[in-house]
Parts: sequence; structure tokens; C-alpha cells
Amino acid sequence: MSYVDGYVLALPAKKLAAYKKMAKMGAKTWMKHGALEYRECVGDDLAPQWGVPFGKMMKLKRGETVVFAWVTFKSRAHRDRVNAAVMKELMNSDMDPADMPADMKRMVYGGFKTLVKG
Repeated sequence: MSYVDGYVLALPAKKLAAYKKMAKMGAKTWMKHGALEYRECVGDDLAPQWGVPFGKMMKLKRGETVVFAWVTFKSRAHRDRVNAAVMKELMNSDMDPADMPADMKRMVYGGFKTLVKG
């Protein structure tokens, strides 16, 4: 079964265009190094009738939205190889972490074994 890195983060809505530009670069980089799938999704229906809303869990501030994203790999070992190559490339780029449009201290992240695939 595949392996997935998933994350959720809070993003000021006014910085969505800047984040999208960065996300497109991320997609290109992860896919170049072998990721099977790369998705970045922005909140649309964040007031569900059941469960705990993402906005509540993320403690969204006025003017913020949620980004829900995942990257799919062949396995955890494959994920580790791809992420190492991506991090090496990013460390050698002129990208400044201070330019990140989202508050990375509030990012929720983890690696997941695929349980069911449809």
C-alpha cells in the first residue's frame, strides 16, 4: 500500500495567491523527485453540521482559511528518499522561510500508512 504525508495549516486569506504560487513550486519539486500525487486544497465548506470544524481545531483567526494537503508515495522508505531530495533542493534554493505566507507554528503534519484505497 502507498504512504501519505498529510498536513493542515491556517492561512490568511489575503495571502492565498502567494501560497498558491509557493504550492505550485512545491508540487513541481515533489513530483520531480518521485512523489506519486501532490494536492493542496483550500477551505470552502468549513461549517459542517457534524464533527469538529477545521476552523475550530485550527483556532482560525478572523480572515484566515484552512489548507488541507497531502503527498502520496509508494512506501515510507520512498517518502523518506523523496523528502530528503526535496529538502536538499530547497536548502540550496534562495527560498527564505520568513517569506512563508502561512503560520508554520500552527501546521499539523504526519505520515500515514494507507488503510483503504478506493
